[in-house]
Amino acid sequence: MVKDECHHGPQGKCLHCAALEPYDEEVMKSCKPPIKFFSFHSYLRKLTGGVDKGKFANLEDITCKIKDGCTEHPPWPHGICTKCQPNAVTLNRQIYRHVDNIMFENPKIAERFLNYWRSTGRQRLGILYGKYEVHKDVPLGIKATIFAIYEPPQESSKNRIQIMKDENDELVKSIAEKMGIHPIGWIFTDLMAEDLKKATVKHYRGNQDSHYLSAEECIMAAEFQNKYPNPCQYSAEGKFGSKCVTVVVTGDSKNQVHFEGYQVSNQCMALVRDNCLIPTKDAPELGYVKESSSKQFVPDVFYKVKDEYGNEVIELARPLPVEYLLVDIPCAFPVCPRSFFNVSASKPFPVENRESLGEIQDFNALVQYMEQFQPNDFLEAMSDFHLLLFLATCDMLPLKETISIILEAVKTKDKNLAHKFKKSEEWATVEEMMAAQAMPMEESSAVNFVGGAEASNTTVPDLPGVGGAGSSGNSGSSWACAYCTYINRSGDAACEMCSLPP
Repeated sequence: MVKDECHHGPQGKCLHCAALEPYDEEVMKSCKPPIKFFSFHSYLRKLTGGVDKGKFANLEDITCKIKDGCTEHPPWPHGICTKCQPNAVTLNRQIYRHVDNIMFENPKIAERFLNYWRSTGRQRLGILYGKYEVHKDVPLGIKATIFAIYEPPQESSKNRIQIMKDENDELVKSIAEKMGIHPIGWIFTDLMAEDLKKATVKHYRGNQDSHYLSAEECIMAAEFQNKYPNPCQYSAEGKFGSKCVTVVVTGDSKNQVHFEGYQVSNQCMALVRDNCLIPTKDAPELGYVKESSSKQFVPDVFYKVKDEYGNEVIELARPLPVEYLLVDIPCAFPVCPRSFFNVSASKPFPVENRESLGEIQDFNALVQYMEQFQPNDFLEAMSDFHLLLFLATCDMLPLKETISIILEAVKTKDKNLAHKFKKSEEWATVEEMMAAQAMPMEESSAVNFVGGAEASNTTVPDLPGVGGAGSSGNSGSSWACAYCTYINRSGDAACEMCSLPP
C-alpha cells in the first residue's frame, strides 16, 4: 500500500511503502491480542535479513558436557583444561517460539480424554497426535493441530502420574505415520474438584502464589522436546529446538477447566539433555542446577533478575525459577470444528490402557462397536484412532499384513479403498469371528458376515472353534480355545482370555 507521503510512481518503492518485515516489533505489538514472541521462521528471517543474507548465521545449542577426546590430562575428576571445559551459561528469556498456537481439531477429543478424570478422580497423561499447519494470525507462524490422543500405560493417583514402559510405542508411531500424523506433544491433567454441584475445579496454577509448570514438568517437557528435535539447516547438527508442545489441563481463575500450552526454551532442553537440571524438593516452581561432583562436571549457570531498584542482577541458578525456561503458547478450540477421525459414533471404541476404568479393548468391544454401523458406513466405522491401534496390535486378528490398506483409506477418505479392505480374505475372517460371537452357539455353523450384504450367497468355511467339524466344543472338564489356546472351564460359554466362543 502506498502511503500519502509517497510521491513516486506506481512502479516505485520507498521506505514508507515497503512491506513490513515479519519480525517488526511494532506490528507484533499492534496485533490484537499483541504477539509476545517471534515465530521461529520470523526469527530466522531476522538472522538472514542483513546484507550478508545470513551467510554467517549459525544456531548452536549450549553444551554443559566436557568435550571428548582431550589427551592433555586424565579424565574427570582427575583433570580438566580450558579446551574441553564447557563455558559458563547465562540463561536468557527466549524471544521466539517454534509453535505459535495449539488447536484441538474438535472439542470431543479433549472431552474423551477428560472423561478419565471425571470418572475416577485420578490424573491422566496422553501423547498428542496431529500435524503442524500454517498459523495465519502470526507472521510466518506454525500451528500444532491435534487429531487424537494416545494414552500410554500408566499408573496414576489424585496428584501423581507414573508412566510405564510401552511395548507398542514404536508401532503406534508407525501406524500414525501411515495416516500422515505424528506425535506433536503431550498432555496431562492437574485437576481437583471444588464444587461437584457446580462442576467447578480449583485454581492453583498461574496465580501469584503458585507456578505455571513445576520444575519436574519442565524437565519432562524438555525430554519430550529432545526426543522430537526440529530440523534446521542453520545448525551444524542439522537440528535446533523442537516443535513438541506441552498442554496442561487445570483450573482457571473462574474455576473452570482450562487448557494451557507451553514449551521450554532451547537452553532448558540443553540443561536436561546434559543431565544438569533437577527439581527441588519442597518448591515446585524452582529448579536446581547440579553442582560438580566426582561423576560429573557441571559449569556455572546464571540468570538475570531485577532487584528492588530496577537494576539487573546476575544470580547463580541454585535455585532457578523455572519461569525463565518457559515459553507460553495459546491453546484453543476452533470456531468451526472438523474431524480427521470419526467422532460421531454413539459408542466410540474404548481407549487403550483404561482397564482400571472398565474400558477394555477386546473382541467383545469390537463386535459391539461394529454393530452400530451399516455396511455402507464401513469407512466411518474404521475411522477411529483407538480402533485402528487395536486392530494393528491384536495378535489374535489376522490383519497386521493388510492394515496398511485401511490406514491409507482413512488418510485419504477413500471409500473404494476401504471397500477393498472389507472384501479382503483377512477381514472376512474377522467378520466370521464376529458373527460367531454375536449369534447363539447352536446357530454358529450358519454364520453370516456382520454387516455384510453378501451372506446369503456365500459359503462359510469351517474354522477351528467356530462350529463345523473343526470345533473343539466344550465337552469334558475343560476346553482349549481354538484361537488363543487358553484352557477354559467346561461351563464357560466363551473364552475367558479372548472372549471368543468355543
